[in-house]
Amino acid sequence: MRLTKFGHACVRLQKDDRTIVIDPGSFSEAGAALDGADAVLITHEHFDHFDADGLRAAMAADPRLEVWTSRVVAANLADLGGRVHQVGHGDAVTVAGFDVHVYGEDHEILHPDVPPIPNTGFLVDGEVFHPGDALTVPDEPVPTLCLPGNAPWLKVPEMFSYTRAVRPERAFVIHDGLLNDIGLTVMENAVGAAGKELGKEFRRIKPGESVDL
Repeated sequence: MRLTKFGHACVRLQKDDRTIVIDPGSFSEAGAALDGADAVLITHEHFDHFDADGLRAAMAADPRLEVWTSRVVAANLADLGGRVHQVGHGDAVTVAGFDVHVYGEDHEILHPDVPPIPNTGFLVDGEVFHPGDALTVPDEPVPTLCLPGNAPWLKVPEMFSYTRAVRPERAFVIHDGLLNDIGLTVMENAVGAAGKELGKEFRRIKPGESVDL
């Protein structure tokens, strides 16, 4: 499988001649990410993960393209009928030839007085876990973790606790689109230290960079 980052929280996974894209949001060069894709997974409705106009345009251009997502995003796209599939925690589905297990129910807290929105993380082919905006720990091994590097809901100690709980073989940073060069350096140092304490290599991959798993 090949993983390619398309900015912020968006990754593209390719296996043989099949391709799925996770969280093509407004910071993510969504048009390029979705070009030729067979399916899209969307963790939740925030604009940095879900670009409704961009996704609709891609689906209009390619009648084969289908979406698996949380109930709120599915409701937003309800006019697209059977091409949109609602999934939730505990579901196991086959998407464009990939086995996808769904983990997690809620977004991390953004405001003390506002209930969290739904958030669905996706473990693809038992290899890559994309948690969306939540620190969800699947109940099965995670060889490759898409690790949130920065967010209004995330502190560095929480990131350390999360990697200790998941204990992935490797981690590649996502959710870094809000950082300038100084912030990226600080974040990369923290991510590297989290990997070092587990004896693993954790790092940030840049937009457009690919890794073979």
